[in-house]
Amino acid sequence: MAEILALAGGPRRHGNSEQLLDAAAQGASAEGAEVLKLVVAELDFEPCRGCNACSLTGECVIRDGMREAYAALDRADGLLVASPVFFASVPARLKAFYDRCQPYWARVHVLKEPKPASRPAALLLARGGGDPYGFRSAVEPTKSVMAVVGFRLGWELKVEGVDSPSDMGQRPGSLAEARAIGAALAAFAASGSGDRAG
Repeated sequence: MAEILALAGGPRRHGNSEQLLDAAAQGASAEGAEVLKLVVAELDFEPCRGCNACSLTGECVIRDGMREAYAALDRADGLLVASPVFFASVPARLKAFYDRCQPYWARVHVLKEPKPASRPAALLLARGGGDPYGFRSAVEPTKSVMAVVGFRLGWELKVEGVDSPSDMGQRPGSLAEARAIGAALAAFAASGSGDRAG
């Protein structure tokens, strides 16, 4: 049975991006996966201090809720990340979570440990209208941290024009696509094939 980590990156509970995440998690569960959901807004953790202590030990010196997140990231056979888009990027709390993944970078690039095995991942993004800069600044840092931690982005879903939490309910096609992505990711993770083909 594949274990899928579902990471809710929005600061508002049950908003549009989390609704996409829940749909994807349903798809993964229907495929037989065990899904662990972590809500970044509810994790008790500090931002990265930039102290570089992890370059000496490969471990973060801050003892907080990120320890639970590190363990979940290490165990996961696949990863779902969902986020709203704020000014073309991810919210501050999710970016702080990304920054706290620095120990993974230090292990490979400073301490010369082997790279972690590549596992499949999906990204689900929701944004309102009016921003001319789109999704790129949310996608690129997410791909960067995924690569460092040992995930390869194989599926993306980008939903525009959703502002209030009730808007996603008017997008049954987007929710269905999220479920399909979750199912595909879980099936691929269970196959043990590594990177998604193509």
